[in-house]
Amino acid sequence: MENKTLLQDSLGRHHDYLRISITEHCNLRCTYCMPEEGIALTPKPHLMTADEIIHIAETFVSFGVKKIRLTGGEPLVRKDAKDIILRLGKLGVNLTITTNGILVPNFINTFKEAGIKKVNISIDSLIREKFNQITRRNYFDTVLKNIDLLLDEGFQVKLNVVLILDFNDNEIIDFIALTQYKNIQIRFIEFMPFSGNQWDKSKLVTYAQVLETVQSEYQLNDIERLIDAPNDTAKNFKIKSHIGSFAIISSVTNPFCSTCNRIRLTADGKLKNCLFSNSETSLLETLRSGASILPLIKQNLLSKKAVRGGMDDDSKFQNPDLFSKNRSMIAIGG
Repeated sequence: MENKTLLQDSLGRHHDYLRISITEHCNLRCTYCMPEEGIALTPKPHLMTADEIIHIAETFVSFGVKKIRLTGGEPLVRKDAKDIILRLGKLGVNLTITTNGILVPNFINTFKEAGIKKVNISIDSLIREKFNQITRRNYFDTVLKNIDLLLDEGFQVKLNVVLILDFNDNEIIDFIALTQYKNIQIRFIEFMPFSGNQWDKSKLVTYAQVLETVQSEYQLNDIERLIDAPNDTAKNFKIKSHIGSFAIISSVTNPFCSTCNRIRLTADGKLKNCLFSNSETSLLETLRSGASILPLIKQNLLSKKAVRGGMDDDSKFQNPDLFSKNRSMIAIGG
């Protein structure tokens, strides 16, 4: 199988960005990510071992993957996370990570040794009470302190903010204010539908609404539209006088599917070609049997839909039977 075609789908999109979830466990219980009652965790024998994660990652890298992002759950709660990070750091790819930031101090040296330069932190409120409400935990001060620690240690930091109407949409300007003196990027993410997260369209804060809020605070000529990187999911902006920047990820109202280069590997070794899709391809059983996983990878990518896993019009977003069949976010990996 030729290197140039394995990671290409039927629409000619080439996938050179692999997101690997290394655990379903998390030390938070965010409402948009996990059902209140929790989830039935996959038994450990059905999860990828460190060796299996590295083997699959090496396979993807050999066929052209240039970027790997580690996700979870919370990736840093996995007991062998340091070993996995260091081994992936030797593959010669752009290695990044998304974390809730709680355990960051224990991994600063590991990140540096593995060549990680960019760290995404998930934080959805700058108000302690709201943070505790949405995470169902009390780590607000810890997360803020560790964001500053990462900045002090020279990492590029992005803050992922899932916006929910009438909950944290009134903090958009407060988040952007952080970029005045901190070299960070705020990423406002539209609330997306997953199993158990009580999604409905009325909770959505759209791309247009975010811009409208920003324009109510800043003059139009003070808001600079930045050039987006190739395959970027975000539309990037900055306030001209600010050090940092902000971006909007509009997966629901203004998707970026035509340039998608991402593929996801869940902690139990299943391949997902789209975050919205409820179809998956299991690699783990085949890998453990000693057979090649290449045909499965090819099959998975060739089945990728043109737009949002087939959710290509508004009526499908109003049909919970479609998105409720997908996993909860914590079981997918961000």
